[in-house]
Amino acid sequence: MISQPLNDLLQLLDLERLDDNMFRGESRDLGGKSVYGGQVIGQALVAASRTVEGSIPHSLHAYFLRPGDMEKAVIYEVDRVRDGRTFSARRVQAIQHGQPILSMIASFQKPEPGLEHQVRMPDVAPPEKLRDAHELRRGWLESHPETTERHRQALLRDVAIEFRPVKPWNPLEPEKREPQQAIWLKTAGKLPDDPMLHLCMIAYASDFNLLSTALLPHGVSWFSKDMVVASIDHALWFHRPARADEWLLYVMDAPTSQGARGFSRGLIFDRNGRLCVSVTQESLMRKTS
Repeated sequence: MISQPLNDLLQLLDLERLDDNMFRGESRDLGGKSVYGGQVIGQALVAASRTVEGSIPHSLHAYFLRPGDMEKAVIYEVDRVRDGRTFSARRVQAIQHGQPILSMIASFQKPEPGLEHQVRMPDVAPPEKLRDAHELRRGWLESHPETTERHRQALLRDVAIEFRPVKPWNPLEPEKREPQQAIWLKTAGKLPDDPMLHLCMIAYASDFNLLSTALLPHGVSWFSKDMVVASIDHALWFHRPARADEWLLYVMDAPTSQGARGFSRGLIFDRNGRLCVSVTQESLMRKTS
């Protein structure tokens, strides 16, 4: 059974084709101040994939240029940069109000065999033994009745992705920790057997929690009154096929922060321990006082 938030996300990722290289996608409010970055990345990857045949994405690199307007649709313009025998490249501009809010380039490859190796998946508690993030958030809010309505709605909003953190971290009571965390995730329901859809779903989910990893050693969160936070850029490498509707382990760390920027890395493994996706992100982490 597909949850309503997941059904809503599936509709968001089913872009309207306006022309051969132009698409339109709707936006949703997830409780932030602007469009969730993972939405724009996921939709941009959908747009790029609809101009490619017989290939799958192996990497994408995106820059967030302006905050997205949650009340407006997003136009995606695709530039067919190159089509080679094995690799194809696409540049995508996400546009609102006549200006780009995201610029992304993605590379696609026809499947082929090759040498293989990977790092080992960390040994952590399985998702069945962990509490759901939504349940945890309800408990945190009960201990903080003074929480603003906007923050309350952001924490309690139903989303299309289920999260089960290995070591939960309360953003209402941020404490200093090592800049590392691991979270199990999957879609809140079964998805169609479309490999491209699963990759776009993983791209969507990959923007959750990376920024908070870089905040951990500083004892602040995105709710802290003296913090301005936002994603600056985001990169993904797709190594192996994965199903977004089966549990995936997202292992993250943030080796450095400086100049009001934090740098985060992530590895996404399936239940069999296969490394499926790698992620990096740099985020704005600006103290206002």
